[in-house]
Amino acid sequence: MVKHSDNELMNLIKCNRQELEMFKRVQKGALKEAQKIKKHFFNKEIRILGVSGATRRNDDCPRHDSHTDWLLEKAMEHCRKLGAKTETIKLWDCNIQPCKGCYSTTNAQCHYKCSCYPEGSEAEDEMTSKIYDKLMRADAIIFATPTHNFKVSSPMSLFIDRCISMDGSLSPANPNAAKDPVLNRKHTKFIELTADSKTFGSGFLRRFTGKTAGIIATGHEVGLSMAITSLFMTLNHFGMAFPPFSNMYATGDYCQGLYTDDKMLRNECHAQDAVKLAENVFSMAKAMKQDPKTWWKYEGGSN
Repeated sequence: MVKHSDNELMNLIKCNRQELEMFKRVQKGALKEAQKIKKHFFNKEIRILGVSGATRRNDDCPRHDSHTDWLLEKAMEHCRKLGAKTETIKLWDCNIQPCKGCYSTTNAQCHYKCSCYPEGSEAEDEMTSKIYDKLMRADAIIFATPTHNFKVSSPMSLFIDRCISMDGSLSPANPNAAKDPVLNRKHTKFIELTADSKTFGSGFLRRFTGKTAGIIATGHEVGLSMAITSLFMTLNHFGMAFPPFSNMYATGDYCQGLYTDDKMLRNECHAQDAVKLAENVFSMAKAMKQDPKTWWKYEGGSN
């Protein structure tokens, strides 16, 4: 990698000294955060978070509890038996606002924590105030979703979109003008010129790096595989690791009515699949902590 002087950087980026110092300050903070992430990651305690995208419940419109939640709880219960510290988030109960697509302007236009809904402001939602912190503490995450129209549920989709703030985003270069696209494009160019793929946190900081993932999907049609595939691609590009046999789906019989799903989905076969998935996720999370010298590579200067 080419090392540039300050004058070279200012010339290449077309920025002034004050702006360059802003970018350096953010980079210094990201390097410090990266070290904290690694230190937390190699703590021997195993923390597993369940994230439910289910919408059905007995006391609401469907008048029926969720098959997805039933299977997720089977998995989480087994994680606890194995010694993991667990917590479950039910997205339907959370105030999560939609992603506004800042990342598509330039990576440095999207921030952690999300500057569209700033923490401590009137615009703050629960993604910013609570959920990002829970995701950061987790060593492994089990994502559970019903299949809606050949895809993940609406709450799960909303949640995954907002997770982009953890996937490479940095602090704003100028907190008083967080959404200045001209400044943030310059910030992105600074990262492209200075990031070192061998140094975690020198560029865009991917906070899911090394966390273990598992996927549970329920439904009544072939859309199950599409929902799982979409989640897998996204989470793997976030930097999450998948052990063998870390996804499962519980499906009804297409030739029978939906009212038969209780018997088809809530059975011992699917419950045991959820238990096996939990064991594999736990084992992978444990294995990932064994060698502090091992860390995962990605292109930190990529937008």
